[in-house]
Order: sequence, then structure tokens, then C-alpha cells
Amino acid sequence: MTNVLTSNNPAQNMSAGRLISWNQTPSGIIGQTDNAQFMISAYADHTIRVRLTQSDSFSPNPYSVIKSPLEDHPFQITESDTSISLETTKIKLTISKDQWALSFYDLNGNLLNQDDHAFGVSWLGTEVSNYKKLQPNERFLGLGEKTGGLDRAGQAFTNWNTDYFAYGVNDDPLYMSIPFYIGVHQQGAYGIYLDNTHKSVFNFGASNRRFSYFSAEDGDMDYYFFHEEKIENIISAYTELTGKLSLPPMWALGYQQCRYSYYPESEVQTIAKTFRDKDIPGDVIYLDIHHMEKYKVFTFNGEKFPDAKAMISSLKGKGFKVVVIMDPGIKVENGYAPYTEGIEEDLFLKYPDGETYEGQVWPGWCAFPDFTAEKTRKWWAEKMAFYTDAGVDGFWTDMNEPASWGQHTPNLINFEYEGEQVSHRKARNIYGMQMARAAQEGAYKNGQERPFVLTRAGFSGIQRYAAAWTGDNVASEEHMLAGVRLVNSLGISGVAFAGYDVGGFCGEASKSLFARWISIAAFSPLYRAHSMINSNAAEPWSFGEEVEEISRNYIKLRYQLLPLIYSSFYKSSQNGLPLTKSLAIDNPHDHLVYDGKFQNQYLFCDSFLVAPIESIKEIAKVYLPEGSWYYLYDDKKHQGRQTIYLDSPINYLPALVKAGAIIPMQSPISHTGETHDGVMRLHLYKGNGESEYLHYEDDGKSLAYKTGEYHRRKVTLNSDTQTLTISKAEGEYASTFKQIEIIFHGFEIEHVYLNNHDLTIANKPMAFLSKLTDFDPLPDNCLPFIETPELPRVKIENVDQEINLRFGR
Repeated sequence: MTNVLTSNNPAQNMSAGRLISWNQTPSGIIGQTDNAQFMISAYADHTIRVRLTQSDSFSPNPYSVIKSPLEDHPFQITESDTSISLETTKIKLTISKDQWALSFYDLNGNLLNQDDHAFGVSWLGTEVSNYKKLQPNERFLGLGEKTGGLDRAGQAFTNWNTDYFAYGVNDDPLYMSIPFYIGVHQQGAYGIYLDNTHKSVFNFGASNRRFSYFSAEDGDMDYYFFHEEKIENIISAYTELTGKLSLPPMWALGYQQCRYSYYPESEVQTIAKTFRDKDIPGDVIYLDIHHMEKYKVFTFNGEKFPDAKAMISSLKGKGFKVVVIMDPGIKVENGYAPYTEGIEEDLFLKYPDGETYEGQVWPGWCAFPDFTAEKTRKWWAEKMAFYTDAGVDGFWTDMNEPASWGQHTPNLINFEYEGEQVSHRKARNIYGMQMARAAQEGAYKNGQERPFVLTRAGFSGIQRYAAAWTGDNVASEEHMLAGVRLVNSLGISGVAFAGYDVGGFCGEASKSLFARWISIAAFSPLYRAHSMINSNAAEPWSFGEEVEEISRNYIKLRYQLLPLIYSSFYKSSQNGLPLTKSLAIDNPHDHLVYDGKFQNQYLFCDSFLVAPIESIKEIAKVYLPEGSWYYLYDDKKHQGRQTIYLDSPINYLPALVKAGAIIPMQSPISHTGETHDGVMRLHLYKGNGESEYLHYEDDGKSLAYKTGEYHRRKVTLNSDTQTLTISKAEGEYASTFKQIEIIFHGFEIEHVYLNNHDLTIANKPMAFLSKLTDFDPLPDNCLPFIETPELPRVKIENVDQEINLRFGR
């Protein structure tokens, strides 16, 4: 093929051109084309890195990837007259010689992904793009915090971290950029991560039907290609590369209450007391920007909070942790120590002529720490002692896109970028991630063993440092469902610890909307309610007794499920998979999971099928994927691959349990620091064949688990042979559970044998929710209490050794 696409006119497209020369390296291939140099590296059998540059040397992103290529990794290179091939044990990559174009195959010869042969990797001025052929019926998943539908096909998205107050449910871009997506078609599935921090665009066939492409406005073409047969293994491969979440403290999994803002101290104390008086569990109260003196970070407002340390100590006595907001803007004020130190120690962002850059945010004119410099991150960590000495437990990094009034930071501002010295164009998308990193390091430095950091902005790899929330959402039915999709998409993209502002930050939720939202969020990794200034109160008791009762029910259910949730976080810390799994992960070729009516559904902790629905709808149309499913509230069993209709009053969230599920629960508690009754309620749902659950415990707060202080047991249910095995515990941590009660769902039980000894069977109903009391008649859009059937159960006293149960008629 004649190469006619190598124009040197920057206003026209210039492709990489012909392959001129190449050599083998310990991890792959390096070489030259007409217009670029390239390097291809095998990072694992499922991961190949592709780099092209027009510069003299490559300029990698130093922040996101934590893995190096394995020089001893097995791969083969072969050459023909027309191409070069690199083959691992899972991927075959061919490089066309006449025009740089890559084709990726699995080892059965199925085409997974292929460059457009004419364009491949091309440049328009400094913009670099990779054009990919659209495969028949190809779907695209992921890209992190992106609005819109589950399937991204036919749309285009921009990665440019943006402060977007009250964003629309289809607006883009938002606060966080994660340039990683998964392609799915009949030939297989693959993942691509573009490791370039400049503003980038991902076009999945928008405005054309020839190709998809991803482009960056400058820098190298530097991407990683992943292939596994299962979607979940592609996600795990991506998180092997960019890191997995650190195991959070147990308290961060409880209910969290926030408002912009709670003040003065008396209001904070009243909020805490009301939770306890009303028997509504809660673990966290946030202090937003009004806790500060004139919005200056590392201060407390002396009038509103005259003795913050004593207040925080008092809250701890009630079982509450305190999380404070930290904005990056440092007020320009002589005598304000953070500003003076930042100037003296050269820690702030600058113009190219050396003058400190200043932008306006809450305190007024501010300077901004350069978190892409190690010395700045260390300084920020030292300043955080102000909060940790006062007893603060967690840190909320906000406005870290970075945001400023006017929303247009000049691109010429300089950033250290680990010594490279770059402009805002390259550093903006990474800034929020590096602030979150500084916050985590500061918490560690100041004696906190297992920090909790929450961030608004981030980039690929942010999961190593912080949980994420989806920013300034709106109190509407559409936003409630959009938030579910955002969190599910973040999970596909490696961010397993994420959530949304329950009830909506902007505007005011109706009674029914708040009730529905708080019930959905009980099945979310991060469980936080938040509302803004000059709006009505939005605590669980603020919407009347009916909503208060519903809120109490679902928050209590959340706390009873903490053994499952905590074990799922541990599992995610090992494999990088989300706690909220879009149905597309396990059912990528089932077209109904992408249907607009069902795309919001997800699996929580691999056990619960949650079907979010607007609060104004009284009947839910629910799609059941392959398998069997039990309605959560009455144990009615439904076969999969069908659509069913469920009543959906605001007191009953449409939710089902997967057949074969093993669900541990504990007694109700008011906060995670409170001791449960010592009995694990282990619910077994009859399925087909064998299913497993990995139970995990540790002290929930320290790093001792890394040196063996944990308790880990594998629980195996065989529904066909009707046996249950609980392995002997691994680790040196003593379980907090001294008894195990087994509750059987869907089984016909007459005898249960423990090591051939017949156990006493009890039968009683098991209700996951309490009755709505004191309502006669019931409010509109509520159902009477659903009575569950009598469920057989047995209790095991001696739980230290391996447990083997047989049960049945």
C-alpha cells in the first residue's frame, strides 16, 4: 500500500508511516517508523504496552502505573515479509510493515482489536490519535466517571477534570478522568488504557461509522492493551497495572452524614445525639468549609468551634469519627503560616516568569500547592498534623481539579511533575490524584494506621489513595439513577470504593426520593448523605416519621451486612474488582443488560441483585440474568433470563439474592465501634452445584493484618450434595464471632448433621426489614410488612475448627 498520509503540514493528518527498522529487547520490540520511534513491551501474558513518540525520547506518566515489564516473561517474535508478530500465552499482536497498524488476536485467531490501516497512530500538530476499526456490534464499557448509558458506543467523551456544579445527567466532562475502557464483541473482549495525562478524547463511533479512536492533545501515544476471556479478569489486569484499593478502616463502611455545613459546635453535637436518640446507626460526621476561619485550610473557626479538640473527643465518645474538608487553595495573606511557608519554600504553582500563580476560590485570592512535587506533598503531610492532633479521623479533598472561580486556569502555569517541568495542559488531570496522595501520606505520617481519604478529582490509579464520590449532584430521580451508573462505571474502571451524595447535593429531595435513595445507597460501597447550604435539612429524620423509619431500616440492614461488605472490600483489595458490579461484567453478551430499562441494575458483593427505580414508580420491571434469584423479602424464587414485575413501594427496594449465595450477617449495632452479639448469621441460598464465600476479619483499623493479624476462612456450599464446609481459619486474629447460626433458604430440611451429630433445628421467620410501626393507615406508596416464611436454622457453638455440615431430608 502506498503511504500518502505522511504530510509534514501540521494542519493535515500525518500517520506513523512505514516500519523502517526494529530490534528485539528483553521485554519486546523497539524500532523506527517513517515519522516516529516505537516500543512494544509485554508486561504480562494479558498485557502489552504500545508507545510511539515523535520526540527524541519517551515521556511516560510517572504516577499511574506501578508495574514494570517482566523481562523474563515468555513471548515469541516472528517476522514475515509483510508483518512482525509478538505473541504471549494469551495475545498475538501483529505489526504491519507497509503502514504502521496493529492487530490484536487471541490465540484461537479471533480478531480482538485492529487499527485502521490507513491512519493507525497519527498526528495533527501535537495531537496524537490512534484510530481503531469498529468491530461488528461492538460495545464499549468504562471510562470511569462518565454520564450517559452503560454502553458508550456511538458517543464521544473528554477527559479533563472539571468542577461542574449541578451537572446534567448527560454532561461531560466531570471531575475525574480515567482513560480506560473495555471493548466487547462476538470475537471476544479487550481493555485499553491510555497512559497520557493531557486532555484526551475517546470517540466510540460518534459522527462516523468507520472507526473509534482515542487521542491526546499532546505527548506520546502510550497505551496498554489487555485481554482475558472474562471481563472481570480484564479489570483485574488493569488494577494489577495501576494498583488496587487499600483496605479501608471499618468505620468508613458505615453510614456517613455530611452537610455544607454543620456549624456551630452545638449543631454538630445535636446531629450526633439525634442519631443515637433515634436509634439510627451512623459512624461519620463531616465538617465542611465553615469549620475553617475564613475558609483557610488548617484552621478552625474560633467562634463556631472554640474547642474543636474537645468537640471531636466528645463525638468519639458517641461512636462518631470526624472527617474534615481540605481545599488546595491557600489564602494569600501575610502572617498566615501555610501561605508564608509556601512562598518561602517555593511550593506553589508559578507562571513561567517565576511569579506565583493566584486564583480565586472560597478564601478569596489563593496560591496553589504544586502536588506534583515531592517536597510539596511532604510539606502538606506535615501541615495535616494540625487536624490529626485535634483528633480528626478522615480527610475530604475537594476543589482539587483544581477549581477556581472563572473555571479557566491558564495553560502556561508551570508544574514540577517529578522534575520534568510541564504546563497545566499535562498536569491538570493528575493534580487531584496527587493531592489525595499527599493527604493519605499525611495521615500515615501523623500516626493514623489506616487512613480514609475521599476525593472529588483523580486519574487512573486514584484507587490506591482515596475513595471517590461523584460531586455536586442534583436532588432528582434522574440523578439518583445516573449516580448508580457513575459508581458502576467507576467500578468497571478500577475504583471500587465510590459513592454519591444520597438525597442530592443541589436542590431538595422529596420524601419519597430520599427514602428510595437511602435504600439504594445501602447497597453502595460509600454510604454518604450530603446536602448544600440554604436548603432544607436532609438527615434521615428530616422528612417525617415514615421516611425516618425506612431510613432506619436500610441503614440497620447495612450494618447487619458489614461482615459481607468488609469481606468484599478485602477481596477487592486483592483482585481489584468492584463491589457494585454492572450486570455487563458477568453477562457481556446479554443484550438486555444494556437496555435502558435495565442498565442501572447491578450485583452488590456478588450476592444481591439491586434494581434501582424511581421513587414515583410503584411497580418495577426487573430483568433477571442467567441463574436463579430469590426475592429478598419473602424468598420467592425466580428463574433467570426473564423479566419480572415487582411491587416497589418506597419501603421495599427491588432487590433479590443470587441462588447459591452465602451471606454472613451480624446483630444490629449503632456504629462500627460497638460490639455485636458474637453470633454470625450465615444465610445459605440453594443454587446449583458449588459456590464459595471468603470470610475475612481483622481489627478494622490498623495495618497489623499485613503481618498476619487477620482471620480468613473459606465457606463452601454444595447445593447438590447439600453440604457446607467452613475451613479452619488462617491468620492470627481471633474472630469476633463465637457462634454461627446457619439459616437455610430454599432447602427442604429435616436433619442437619455436624460431624455426623444430629443438630437441633429451629424454625422461625427471618425478616430483613422491621415493620413500619405506628402507621395506621399506612402512608401512600407503602406496603404492609412482608412476612417471610418459616426458615430452618441451626446454631453451632464450637466454631474454631473446620466445620462440615450435611443437611436435607
